[in-house]
Amino acid sequence: MNADPQRPSALERARTRTARLEGLSDGVFAIALTVLVLEIALPPAAGRHLLHAVLELWGAYLAYLTSFLTIGLVWIAHHTIAGALSRTDGAMMRINLLLLMLVSFLPFPTKLMGDYIRTPGAERVAVLFYGVWLLLISITIAGMWRYAAGGRRLLTPDVPQDEIDTLTRMLEPDLGFYAGAILLAVIVPQAGAALFLVIAVTALIRRR
Repeated sequence: MNADPQRPSALERARTRTARLEGLSDGVFAIALTVLVLEIALPPAAGRHLLHAVLELWGAYLAYLTSFLTIGLVWIAHHTIAGALSRTDGAMMRINLLLLMLVSFLPFPTKLMGDYIRTPGAERVAVLFYGVWLLLISITIAGMWRYAAGGRRLLTPDVPQDEIDTLTRMLEPDLGFYAGAILLAVIVPQAGAALFLVIAVTALIRRR
């Protein structure tokens, strides 16, 4: 019996499912990146001393740059992972939803750190909360790849093993760096916040 030419093949249906996963994720990444800059605002009376007010927002700029780079890195990794998939499954979609939840919430800890990084008594909590959230995102995207690549569970057959190993190493969460930055943030919150940016820049160079 001949197959119905109008009926999509199993591979085409699988590609459609992975395309939907990518489409939803790209939308969330784009919105999160846009919302980040909306959180930077000058006080109403800033016009009297505009330059001073702009410079006073250095904490917001630091948080914005770190979060933008972090989301950008996650988007690149997500795009690479999706390109290696032949299909998806329920567990993969749940991991993806968890990742999107963490990314879409990132503007809040970003604003928190930007607003309170110079406030005695509050800066430590703000920076620590921000750092822990970055770590959770890093762990989740690494877990997403490990699930997909474990036993080549969801990968296309033509992905070579050396590329799998390379991506696994690249996506390993920088646990040591994040632990060091979080520990530093307990002692000197501003220095810990700066180290989070260093981690993001280093990851961007390492994953070029």
